[in-house]
Amino acid sequence: MDDLDRAILAELQLDGRISATALAAKIGLSVAPCHRRIRELERSGVIAGYQAVIAPERIGLGFEALVFATLKDRAQLKEFEMAVEREELIVDAQRLFGEPDFLLRVFAEDLSHYQRVYDEVLVELPGVEKLTSTIVMRNIKERAVLPV
Repeated sequence: MDDLDRAILAELQLDGRISATALAAKIGLSVAPCHRRIRELERSGVIAGYQAVIAPERIGLGFEALVFATLKDRAQLKEFEMAVEREELIVDAQRLFGEPDFLLRVFAEDLSHYQRVYDEVLVELPGVEKLTSTIVMRNIKERAVLPV
């Protein structure tokens, strides 16, 4: 990866819908080589995909909680991870070293909806011993660009 690839990545992180023509002009490259570099970055997995950034409150999901999950033992680790993958209101999940075992980012309509999600979904995840929730007051830095 060279400086041109890094420039392409920096621009695409800011605007994933930028045309190859506009991107080429911004980084000082002609369109064909710019397009080839984008395709190679995609093929090699450096660019993992593109997606729209949606404002959760605009689609009725204005409540966000971070949930720390501790499992009883490691026997149900894979089942827990698969169940988390299937649950659409869990939008982000990290397996952690030490305790707790996982950090889950969960969206809901409001507090009462979150309570139902907690009672009917989260506590029913395989192997859960303990859940600790904290309510997100406000996101300060979200979807930050990676330093390339």
